[in-house]
Amino acid sequence: MKKYNIAVVGATGMVGRTFLKVLEERNFPINNLYPMASKRSAGKKVTCQGREFEVEELTESSFDKDIDIALFSAGGDTSKKFSPIAASKGVIVVDNSSAFRMDDNVPLVVPEVNKDDIGKHKGIIANPNCSTIQAVVALKPLHEKYGLKRVVYSTYQAVSGSGVNGVRDLEEGLKGNDIKQCYPHPIANNCIPHIDVFMDNGYTKEEMKMINETHKILGSKDIKITATTVRVPVFDCHSESINVELEKDFNIEDIFKMYNESDDMVLMDDLDNNVYPLPSIAKGTDSVYVGRIRRDFSLDNGLNLWVVADNIRKGAATNAVQIAEVLIKEHM
Repeated sequence: MKKYNIAVVGATGMVGRTFLKVLEERNFPINNLYPMASKRSAGKKVTCQGREFEVEELTESSFDKDIDIALFSAGGDTSKKFSPIAASKGVIVVDNSSAFRMDDNVPLVVPEVNKDDIGKHKGIIANPNCSTIQAVVALKPLHEKYGLKRVVYSTYQAVSGSGVNGVRDLEEGLKGNDIKQCYPHPIANNCIPHIDVFMDNGYTKEEMKMINETHKILGSKDIKITATTVRVPVFDCHSESINVELEKDFNIEDIFKMYNESDDMVLMDDLDNNVYPLPSIAKGTDSVYVGRIRRDFSLDNGLNLWVVADNIRKGAATNAVQIAEVLIKEHM
């Protein structure tokens, strides 16, 4: 089996370390691994596939060496500066930031949904927002079979989506410390309907990300979409209530059958035994879980879903590695 030279940019961060873990778990065929990070993290050691690697400082010459794929998770500014440099050296970049997601020349990919778009890349492939990834996995089969007319997102997002500072705010808050390093209000015992900055239209940037990215990934701007995103005092895994209006009528039994037979999702919907997706179940896994499936009787062709996934794994690192797996199997 051919092996590849892989760079992990932001290797010491929360998603970067998960990149390494997922590469190991999925036995990605690595020849050389180049972990990169900021100057302050240079020299630290990381491990992957039983080998130890020293983190190097990310510089403009970092990609002069032979690298096939670079997995980026070091923030938008870093991606904007260094992704084009890497791509100019023949490296294929899979970027986890928002820097290139809405660029018409950059594919925005969830492999279970729009894998074919990977082949359209011009050196950079964007990883979608974590909350969008799990949503479109659940929406794709509905869109194909019945057509999506309208989608209403209501999200319940874990603090790990804010990185280490968000986790610290919750940890300290649960200890009784009034700490607000990451959020405008204490997150412990609270729900904050404010993720990222507010836009002129009253939506947050996170909400607009979900709307715009869903349109791009599903390849349809005709779907009417609205969103409310909420940060909740849960450490890991995003939960989403998704209300859908379909173009065609459906039998609810067919919806259950469709999800139960899917290779991309785990159906958990046994109300008699209180079985439905939970963050505690999704944590540490790569699956998208769907349940609480029921007809919305308030409108024609309405459907309710409850979707949960690990935002650091499927919502970030695993999705990026899955893109890399498609690259080496079909495009390299």
